[in-house]
Amino acid sequence: MPVAIRCSNLVKRYEGKTPVDAVRGLDLAVEEGECFGLLGPNGAGKTTTIEIIEGLLAPTSGDVEVLAMKWGRQDGEIRQRIGISLQETKLSEKLSVLETLTLFRSFYRQGLTPNEAMRRVSLEEKAAAWVGKLSGGQKQRLAVACALVGDPDLLFLDEPTTGLDPQARRQLWDIIRNFGKQGRTVMLTTHYMDEAERLCDRVAIVDHGRVITLGSPAELIASLGGEHIIDFSLTNGGGEGIPALLPEVLADLPGVQSVRSDDGQISLAVAEVHVTLPALLKRLKDKKRELASLTTRHASLEDVFVTLTGRHLRDGDAQAS
Repeated sequence: MPVAIRCSNLVKRYEGKTPVDAVRGLDLAVEEGECFGLLGPNGAGKTTTIEIIEGLLAPTSGDVEVLAMKWGRQDGEIRQRIGISLQETKLSEKLSVLETLTLFRSFYRQGLTPNEAMRRVSLEEKAAAWVGKLSGGQKQRLAVACALVGDPDLLFLDEPTTGLDPQARRQLWDIIRNFGKQGRTVMLTTHYMDEAERLCDRVAIVDHGRVITLGSPAELIASLGGEHIIDFSLTNGGGEGIPALLPEVLADLPGVQSVRSDDGQISLAVAEVHVTLPALLKRLKDKKRELASLTTRHASLEDVFVTLTGRHLRDGDAQAS
């Protein structure tokens, strides 16, 4: 497949008394026509990476190609073919939706009409409304419409649904899916793992400025070795030394692929819940331990990340993102 984005040995260093390497030799290739997710906790370097690819930041070193072109050589041509919706988009509150889209459309040689851009994000009824009067979800859809109005080949969406209610999130999901059906490329960052699993053809998980794993959501989840997760916690009383022994005590249960303990909650990756669960309950009874809570669920991308790094996708970091 032709490549829409290619990063080779990308580095971004912020100089200071203590230099910070936000991106550390990152390699990435995004194929044309796919929805590609860039995931990681705050401070992992994903926002820095995407801003370099968008041409908003200059890398310290390394090569970046966007649609077979390079920043610093073909800036104008790249900007005509990409659309960007930033993590926070500040639009003039005293312009109407139609006026805002007319302004953004003027930046491109060709593209959608403002009315078509409004139609794609279902904002036709708000054409005359001031931006300052829109709801949070409507403002977010307007920001995406501004990114779409140039009819881009490549669309960047940086955490586009953060803070939106479930209905507004699903409306934006439909917009992204419809864009992908046209054979265009989407690069998406998100903290919502259900969003990445539903929308992305492939995802790269970034931590400490490097890609630590890459593949389709199904491939990465399968890499855990268990399709299901049993989460449980125990009461404080009973048993001697069990918390320290839990991995050994539980790892040999039938169907268990891995054991993880996180802040009092134990998670088992298992192949078949109906095989493991009765054996787990018997083992805990034999050890005189009582359950405080127990749930079962499908394994997720967050489980992949925690298994690889020991941190959650929403955990912070000392570095800037």
